[in-house]
Amino acid sequence: MAITQRERAKSDRRSALLREASRLFAERGFASVTLEDIGAACGVSGPAVYRHFASKQALLGAILVEVSVRLRDGGVGVVDAAPDPASALDDLIRFHVAFALDDADVIRVQDRDLASLAETDRHRVRRLQREYVEVWVGVLRGIHPSRSDADLRVRAHAVFGLINSTPHSVRGLRAAPGESQVRATLEQLAGAALRA
Repeated sequence: MAITQRERAKSDRRSALLREASRLFAERGFASVTLEDIGAACGVSGPAVYRHFASKQALLGAILVEVSVRLRDGGVGVVDAAPDPASALDDLIRFHVAFALDDADVIRVQDRDLASLAETDRHRVRRLQREYVEVWVGVLRGIHPSRSDADLRVRAHAVFGLINSTPHSVRGLRAAPGESQVRATLEQLAGAALRA
């Protein structure tokens, strides 16, 4: 069934609201942003935001749940497409570095405003994140078969910390060619850490 023009416009508006909310929450913090601010950033009134989200908290939930689903599903897809654990690890690292550079606002929102989520959304985000970690642990098991899963989880979390610190440390390097240099550095460091 084909998507109608109205459905496409609604989907585009929802995406714009999510993007602008992420940007504003990252800049000012969840508590300092109103639905009117988000609507204005998208060229609509604050009350029009309610056509897409029941509340500001629901909007925050959509941002963090959707990115968590995208990471988990993307990680699974990367691993499924790889011919062996070494290739899967390289591809997972590239995938996560791209996420950190492309979705820096979402990482800042997650770091600062996770506690502002509704309890059900917070539990869902945490479950999805654990599932994403287990994707990495499965790949790392093929690289380090003698190590425990607990050790492999520590390695995965340590590398997430390295990569996810990017939004806080490389703002001045986002423009090319700085970004490609940052990307290459992060990939090299993460690969070295996970293979050590």
